[in-house]
Amino acid sequence: MYVVGFAETVVDLLKESNSMMVDPTNDIRIIGSITVVILLGISVAGMEWEAKAQVILLVILLIAIANFFIGTVIPSNNEKKSRGFFNYQASIFAENFGPSFTKGEGFFSVFAIFFPAATGILAGANISGDLEDPQDAIPRGTMLAIFITTVAYIGVAICVGACVVRDATGSMNDTIISGMNCNGSAACGLGYDFSRCRHEPCQYGLMNNFQVMSMVSGFGPLITAGIFSATLSSALASLVSAPKVFQALCKDNIYKALQFFAKGYGKNNEPLRGYILTFVIAMAFILIAELNTIAPIISNFFLASYALINFSCFHASYAKSPGWRPAYGIYNMWVSLFGAVLCCAVMFVINWWAAVITYVIEFFLYIYVTYKKPDVNWGSSTQALSYVSALDNALELTTVEDHVKNFRPQCIVLTGGPMTRPALLDITHAFTKNSGLCICCEVFVGPRKLCVKEMNSGMAKKQAWLIKNKIKAFYAAVAADCFRDGVRSLLQASGLGRMKPNTLVIGYKKNWRKAPLTEIENYVGIIHDAFDFEIGVVIVRISQGFDISQVLQVQDELEKLEQERLALEATIKDNECEEGSGGIRGLFKKASQLNITKPTPKKDSSMSTIHSMHVGEFNQKLVEASTQFKKKQGKGTIDVWWLFDDGGLTLLIPYILTLRKKWKDCKLRIYVGGKINRIEEEKIAMASLLSKFRIKFADIHIIGDINIKPNKESWKVFEEMIEPYRLHESCKDLTTAEKLKRETPWKITDAELEAVKEKSYRQVRLNELLQEHSRAANLIVLSLPVARKGSISDWLYMAWLEILTKNLPPVLLVRGNHKNVLTFYS
Repeated sequence: MYVVGFAETVVDLLKESNSMMVDPTNDIRIIGSITVVILLGISVAGMEWEAKAQVILLVILLIAIANFFIGTVIPSNNEKKSRGFFNYQASIFAENFGPSFTKGEGFFSVFAIFFPAATGILAGANISGDLEDPQDAIPRGTMLAIFITTVAYIGVAICVGACVVRDATGSMNDTIISGMNCNGSAACGLGYDFSRCRHEPCQYGLMNNFQVMSMVSGFGPLITAGIFSATLSSALASLVSAPKVFQALCKDNIYKALQFFAKGYGKNNEPLRGYILTFVIAMAFILIAELNTIAPIISNFFLASYALINFSCFHASYAKSPGWRPAYGIYNMWVSLFGAVLCCAVMFVINWWAAVITYVIEFFLYIYVTYKKPDVNWGSSTQALSYVSALDNALELTTVEDHVKNFRPQCIVLTGGPMTRPALLDITHAFTKNSGLCICCEVFVGPRKLCVKEMNSGMAKKQAWLIKNKIKAFYAAVAADCFRDGVRSLLQASGLGRMKPNTLVIGYKKNWRKAPLTEIENYVGIIHDAFDFEIGVVIVRISQGFDISQVLQVQDELEKLEQERLALEATIKDNECEEGSGGIRGLFKKASQLNITKPTPKKDSSMSTIHSMHVGEFNQKLVEASTQFKKKQGKGTIDVWWLFDDGGLTLLIPYILTLRKKWKDCKLRIYVGGKINRIEEEKIAMASLLSKFRIKFADIHIIGDINIKPNKESWKVFEEMIEPYRLHESCKDLTTAEKLKRETPWKITDAELEAVKEKSYRQVRLNELLQEHSRAANLIVLSLPVARKGSISDWLYMAWLEILTKNLPPVLLVRGNHKNVLTFYS
């Protein structure tokens, strides 16, 4: 736009000297193109050259403005009078004071053309990276620029409006004939008759002559130089600042396709690629060659950007972020909002369809950023407002009592590091995603100082892993003297207000037979603790187990070896052109810095051996098992063995799973205990109940023989399982038995085993039924048996869980806290 304004002035000069090259439009294109190429050369030369050029142009501009004001008081001659200039006249000022638009124009159309003249307000902000103290320089420079520009514009408008009439013919013969009625015309009162300008176009006067300032000034060529200075300095500022802002945007990598333009060159990191892009865009608009067409387009985008800047200030204030501390003393957020609304309104008044297109572009850019979620963090006001909204909503939730209709599983998952037990996290995430809270928890056991250091160093990394893997969960960790104390702390303190966990999810302890006594006590103890805190429990068992930390460790070692190999190859490549002993010594020096010995066939052989050994140890089945819940589950069933009324959690979790995309092809089969002679009646009753709960199911099975004794082979397996942990006190004398009880109180006594024999029978029998009915299920959800604290030993309880879930597909052992989670009412 500025270059076209410059070119128009040059073309007017060519007209006066009859030196046109082709025609006015094409001459503007030619001159504009040459000018942009020269300006590009200055920009590419760097900020030093641009700054020097701006100083020279500023001096010329100041002289030109002074020349104009001096010219207004120099007495006018007849030639200038015929062109409408009469020096300061009150009648001319009064006549020009009111509005008078030519046909087809109005206030906002003229505003759209004039508005870009005031868009230099962001010039300082655009080159903030090159300022010594931008925080001080930008506000001061911007306010001074606004003040000086406003005074200059208003001063020029008042002076020229008080000296020059709107229309003039330029003919010195158009003087007043004696006896002529002036009809209040200022020119007529001053001796000139310009009345024919009402009927035919005239070339002079404020409304017609774009070079009126040259005519008014003391020395016309100085005004031309001033116009050159103003347009070229503004064009140069635009050509320098736009690529720098664009480069900063590209460096943020918000829009991946623009990364190409992020590269800088030279000591000042000049955006040469951005300069070329700006040059191409500028050339495209110069080809329009019509200032009155270009200006409204630019006004539209400037207004859009100012609207966003204003709204950003308002939004930052509204978010009440402590980090938002405007230094401008009389700033008010509502003025910012008013400014944003005003900019939007003016956009639509100037050109409604251009405004619509602009906002459609902005909307799609915003949608793109929202969808892609680029890895940038500016401490944005959106982030601050999200925090305020979340806090307000959390506080509002605390004022409302819990209702069974709004119940959702909110889980604490004892994953350790979330990447070490992905399958446990995946199955939990399947029924909490988008509906409930999920907190991955880790307990660091050991000396507090070391634990806290390790815990703090990994917090951000592990939360980032969850985000990267698109798992909607939080990571929390505690340091404790023992595992159980840490879990107790998590159960009591996790969550916020109503967003507190109501379900504990743990993996089945597969190695319980080899584990130390304290680990078993802690494991069973946290189940009891969960029930004490009125929290439901889910124990998940898969055949391969959950912990893949050893696999991850092997992968890390292989990655390190690969990095070392690549580093060694790079070192060799850097030195392969060197000759003589110096080059060889340099190679060994660099290799030693990398802690790698000189490569020899022997070394390659040993590395291959290490690689093969690690691959051999790599447990492929464990890796496959760790991802089994990430995959879409094929057509099959989720078998729900609802054996106790725990409030409905055992039914709710599998129902939620069937709503998920990965599990939607699985149908629910419900298994409940019943009497053999009432199977049909109980089936109808259960179907009616599930229908009232609005839970869809494929089939209902009433198991009538659930309480009969298991077969001898199954019972023998159970007895062999618990044999190492039995006391056998009945086979010993009383003294020996008492001594053994004191020394090994954790062992299973004969009295205890006899007292709970029926319950032991039930667990063994249930496994037989599960093998019979659910061996082919995708997932089994089963009521968790509960051991009465103090009456059943930990080893016996672990044996129950082992025999109950042995040789089965993935199993969820579920027990609610006996609070209703299902309701008949929608």
